[in-house]
Amino acid sequence: MSERLSAGDQAPEFTLPDADGNEVSLKELRGKNVIVYFYPAAMTPGCTKQACDFRDSLDSLAAHGYTVLGISPDKPAKLQKFRDRDGVTFPLLSDPDKQVLLAYGAFGEKTMYGKLVTGVIRSTFVVDPDGKIALAQYNVKATGHVAKLRRDLGL
Repeated sequence: MSERLSAGDQAPEFTLPDADGNEVSLKELRGKNVIVYFYPAAMTPGCTKQACDFRDSLDSLAAHGYTVLGISPDKPAKLQKFRDRDGVTFPLLSDPDKQVLLAYGAFGEKTMYGKLVTGVIRSTFVVDPDGKIALAQYNVKATGHVAKLRRDLGL
C-alpha cells in the first residue's frame, strides 16, 4: 500500500487517457483548482451515483473555479459506455495499471462487506492552482459525498 497524501503535499503528476483515448494531464490544468476523485468501477451502482452527483453539481463547481476528473482502473471503452449511458460531462480517466491510484494512496487494503480486500479506495483530492493537495479525503461514501465536499469547500 502506498502512502496517503495530506494537505500541503505536492500532487503526483499524471497523464492518462480519457474515455475517447485522448490524454489528459494534471500539469495542463495548473493554475486551476482540480477535483480528482478515484472510484472502483464504472457502471456499478455506487460509482454511478457518485458520478451523477458530480455531473449534477458540475456547473456550480465550475462557477467556483473547480474542474472535475474521475479516475478508475477501467479501460477507455468501458468509460465511454459509462459516460454515454449516464450523461457524464467531465473527463473519466483510465488507470488500468493503477500507477496513479497507487501514487495517491487510493489503492490498497480496505474493508468491504466485513472482509479485508485489496482494491480501489474511494478517495477525493482537491489540487490547488500550484499543484499542491488542498484537501485529501479517503474512504468517502458514494452517496452524499459531493454535498459533503461542497460543504468542506465552503460552496
